[in-house]
Amino acid sequence: MTAILFGVLLILLLAGVPVAFALGLAAIATIWQGELMPMLIVPQEMIRSINSFPLLAIPFFILAGNLMQSGGISQRLVAFSRTLVGSMNGGLAMVAIVTSAFFAAISGSGAATTAAVGAILIPAMVAQGYSASYAAANQAAAGALGVIIPPSIPLILYAISANQSVGDMFAAGFLPGFVVVGGLMIFAWLHALRHPSVRDAPAGLAEIGRAGRNAILALLMPVLILGGIYGGVVTPTEAAVIAVVYSLIVGVLIYRELPVRALPIILRDSAITSAVVLSIIATAGLYGRIILSLQVPAAISDFVIGAIDSPWLFIILVNVLLLFVGMFLEAAAAILIFTPILLPIAINFGIHPVHFGIIMVVNLAMGMFTPPVGLNLFIASTLSRTSIARLSVAVLPFVALMLVLLMIISFVPWLSLALTGR
Repeated sequence: MTAILFGVLLILLLAGVPVAFALGLAAIATIWQGELMPMLIVPQEMIRSINSFPLLAIPFFILAGNLMQSGGISQRLVAFSRTLVGSMNGGLAMVAIVTSAFFAAISGSGAATTAAVGAILIPAMVAQGYSASYAAANQAAAGALGVIIPPSIPLILYAISANQSVGDMFAAGFLPGFVVVGGLMIFAWLHALRHPSVRDAPAGLAEIGRAGRNAILALLMPVLILGGIYGGVVTPTEAAVIAVVYSLIVGVLIYRELPVRALPIILRDSAITSAVVLSIIATAGLYGRIILSLQVPAAISDFVIGAIDSPWLFIILVNVLLLFVGMFLEAAAAILIFTPILLPIAINFGIHPVHFGIIMVVNLAMGMFTPPVGLNLFIASTLSRTSIARLSVAVLPFVALMLVLLMIISFVPWLSLALTGR
């Protein structure tokens, strides 16, 4: 039955079946073939998997990201970031990275970050002398910050799967997020040394102050969201609702760049995206129930503990596994499937669950800009009008850089645990 469970899933994924349907059909095939449990468990388990108050944060953060994308917030973040780093070597590439970090601290979505920032900065980078493939690859990699820097949808999913505090997972994401930002900026600087490009004129304090005033409402948003969570005033779900209301007020009433007639389209797109994510969560919950019923985690745990005696070797093998998985499977599904399998083994080796969650999320963030199914890659390809084949080559140096940063995050637990008080 285990062979059916994993074999059917693999065949369906290779055949191009959407992830939610592949997970559900594989689980149903296993139940039917092995008479493992009544078929009534299928709808019950799917409903139970999404019947969670913390999960309500996901559709609200998706909606908030879409509202910000259309409401003038991303443009002001770009303008402010440009005054900060635009005059440096590789300045415009750094602007894309810094703006993505700001936007990530608001939206919680890698795809939204790539689309909102890339729509402005990829054409600007090309006009300033960067190659289209480099500009797109830089933005695809920077967009992955959307799932590392809190608030982050994958961090919420891991917290629920691993029975950890969402607040702790958000706190744990800050320092690893800054490590990734720093690594990407150093890479942009080194690239500019070998490929000189036009730089902005240095911005004076008055210009920085003016851009900061224009962006102040956008910059206050992560303070409002994360400050409310860590101050114990609101839950992450309530903070997501506040983000929606704040985005709506700023975009419609203050910036006045979000026309009311666009709201039905934004609501429709947000509903579709939310439905896709929640469908994956529902069927992954069913799939996970079957995995537990077949005692797969216990069997794998016994095998790994018997074959491996070093936590460091285990972390390396987990990284290799998740890097491969992330190339083919969406982050939400991968977290929900592999957390119940891998987390007990990690705990057995003395690895803190919060640190292990950051390792998983950073791994799967890389999958967003690696072929063949990296979503950021497809978005950046469309924005830059660069073929996926060409972009897949251009993104390889960023993959190599992220591997180095991943090793640092994996083997320095302090980066993940310092802000959690663990």
